Order: sequence, then structure tokens, then C-alpha cells
Amino acid sequence: MTGRNEGAILGDRLRRFFRSGEGTGLLLVSPTALYALLLLAVPLIAILMISFWTQTGIRDFDTTLTLANYREALSDPLYRQLMLRSLMVSGLVTLITVVLAFPIAYFVSFGVRAEHKSLWIFLITIPFWTSYLIRVFLWKVILGFNGVLNSGLQAIGIIEDPLTFILYNVNAVIITLAHAYAPFAILPIFVALEKIDRSLLEASRDLGESRTMTFLRVTLPLAAPGVVAAVLIVFIPTIGDYVTPRLVGGPGGLMIANMIQTQFLRLNNAPLGATLAVLAMLIVAVIAVVFMLIGYRASGGGKAGGRRK
Repeated sequence: MTGRNEGAILGDRLRRFFRSGEGTGLLLVSPTALYALLLLAVPLIAILMISFWTQTGIRDFDTTLTLANYREALSDPLYRQLMLRSLMVSGLVTLITVVLAFPIAYFVSFGVRAEHKSLWIFLITIPFWTSYLIRVFLWKVILGFNGVLNSGLQAIGIIEDPLTFILYNVNAVIITLAHAYAPFAILPIFVALEKIDRSLLEASRDLGESRTMTFLRVTLPLAAPGVVAAVLIVFIPTIGDYVTPRLVGGPGGLMIANMIQTQFLRLNNAPLGATLAVLAMLIVAVIAVVFMLIGYRASGGGKAGGRRK
């Protein structure tokens, strides 16, 4: 009887909990959380575990935990070079993309009428209509030895011989990635700019600040969360991109993701590939945290919190 009473009490508490706002919210979030756990957390844990194993055959592993893969990944000059190149390419792509995206987002937010902003956003998302692979191949056509760019420059007499430094190297990877991820940088910056209270800008001008100082001291700090979001949205996927370096990078444009793919699919060394993936994720995580802290400080988060107190 006591067990039945305790079961009834527990069941009654559960019913009341799931009928409450917190319980309803938990039920709504649970499927998504379970989905994310199965498709994100479990594979990441598996990759982390494999990185400590040793490959003994095509499909056989020695599950004895070892740091040999990490020692090899950190000591081999080839892996260090690929990692540094990946960071350099991703950093340059992020810098170029965000610098070019900010004026566009600023113009759409402050220079376009409200009824026309949807049209501009629609135009910005047009590149998403085509496949990513098609866009990469189009850049091969544009940057090729006999491509559109070289043919055009030769036709107008600017160059005599085709340019050879714009395809099958790091430059081609940077150009292609910057174009591919431009919309991802424009949209978060635009959203941040749209949230800015225009009265703050008017107050700054009324207090005697110039347009430039108003932008630097008011607009830019308030848009910092959007800029940080754009940086992360561009930086994180580009450092793991292996399609673009493979198609337009050539031997001198390959990145760490290409080596990870090679270790898994060609060399049959999944533990070393997993190790390189873990190291890349750790580096990206550290850089992402640093950018988030910079964005928090730039937006005056700490000062704002102090004023609320």
C-alpha cells in the first residue's frame, strides 16, 4: 500500500509539473534536445574516443587509450602547416567578408526605405538559389587560365599574359569562400543595425558629435553583437571547408579539412583523422570564445550590467 501511495503521489506531481508552464516548455524542447544530442553530441564523443585509439587494420582498432596520435599531429610539420594555413585562410576570408558586408548591411538598414528593405534582403539571398558546387565551378570558370577574368583583361589590353596567381592556390580559395559566405555576414549585421534605437543617434548629433564619431561611439558598439555573430558564422565553417580547397585550391591551397578527409577515406587512419578534427575544433572553440568576449566588451555589456545594478 505504501508503494502504491508513493507511486500515486509521484504520478500526481508529474502531471501537475507537465501541465505547468515549465513542464510544457520542457515537453516542447525535449524532441529538439534529443535530436541534437543524438546527431551532434554522440558523434563528437565518438570522434573524441577514436582519437585516443590506434588503427591496426582497415576496420580494426586497438582501443587502448594513447596520446600517440596527438604527439604525431602536434610534432609533424605538415599538419602544423595545414592548420596554420587553415587559420590564415579563414581569418582572411572572415576579415574580407565582414568588412565588405558591413557597408551593405548599413546601407540597407539606414539608407533604404522600410517598404523596400524586404526586396533588398531578397536580393542578398539570391546566391542561395544555386548549389554551392555550381558557384565554386563558376569561380573556376572566372579565374581560370583562359577564364572570363583573364580573357577580359587581355581584351582591353591591361595584361598580355594570363594571370596565374588567381587559380589553384590560396588566393582562389579566399576569393571563392569570401563570395560564398558574404550573405551569412550581411544578415546578422543587418539585424543588429535594425535593433538600434534611432533616437540614440539623434541624441548623439544633438550633443555635438559628428557623423563619424556617432558611428564609432554609438552605432558600431551597438552593432558589435551582429559583427561578432557574422565573424563566427563565417569563420567556423570556412576553417572546416574541404570542397573549395579541393576544387580551386590546388596543392598549395589545401587545408586541414582535406587532410582529415584523406586520413579517414584514403589512408585508413581514422584515429589520426579524428585527432586532427579534435584539435581543429579546440582551436576554433578558443577563437570563438575570444571573439565573443571581444564583442561583449565592445558592446559595453559589463558597463550596462553595472548601471542596471
